[in-house]
Amino acid sequence: MSARLLEELVEPRGRDVLDVGCGEGALARRLAGTGARVVGLDPLAGALETARAAGEKTPSLRYVEGVAEALPFARESFDIVIFFNSLHHVPVPSMAPALAEASRVLRPGGLLYVQEPLARGTAFELLRPVNDETAVRAAALEALDEAASGAFVRLESRETARAIRHADFAALRARVVSVDPERAERFDARQEELRAAFEQTGRPRPGGGYEFEQSFRIELLRRP
Repeated sequence: MSARLLEELVEPRGRDVLDVGCGEGALARRLAGTGARVVGLDPLAGALETARAAGEKTPSLRYVEGVAEALPFARESFDIVIFFNSLHHVPVPSMAPALAEASRVLRPGGLLYVQEPLARGTAFELLRPVNDETAVRAAALEALDEAASGAFVRLESRETARAIRHADFAALRARVVSVDPERAERFDARQEELRAAFEQTGRPRPGGGYEFEQSFRIELLRRP
């Protein structure tokens, strides 16, 4: 649902798009499939290796290793910059510089689309023992509000919720570790506690698996 909303709001077809914090490239591949010219950027070489393997036959898609606060691109290179559940992974002191970098690489009138998870919902509570992101998620929202009153013009701000689905407990672990490999040790140390919470708070899905609710804030900003 959230990816569809992104496509409705920014209309990526035929435009130059930067996906900051692209991870293993699922969103980047989807956007390239709409006809956008996409660059996926991520600091994790392992995630990019997986992304390249999955999208190697897509000529309008490429991946670059780098960080949000020092984008390796020239000024005014993109029509759209996206942070899709990734701004809160930027170190807090670097969040404002990362949004300034987004402004720098956007063309005049270009769009910044940000989706940020909020610190509530069963999906958040499930993983709170492994990585409590309450503070960093709040910092990301604060940085967005500052950017909206500075380098950008806010076009839209809304909150939404959707179901996060996991086929099983192993799939949950795989997703958590793919975002940050350093979480593996913390996850495994509390595995029994997490497994119990997974089974108790997850809603069973017809056909198997579980789903958890996560709330998000969506921000659409424009570079003047």
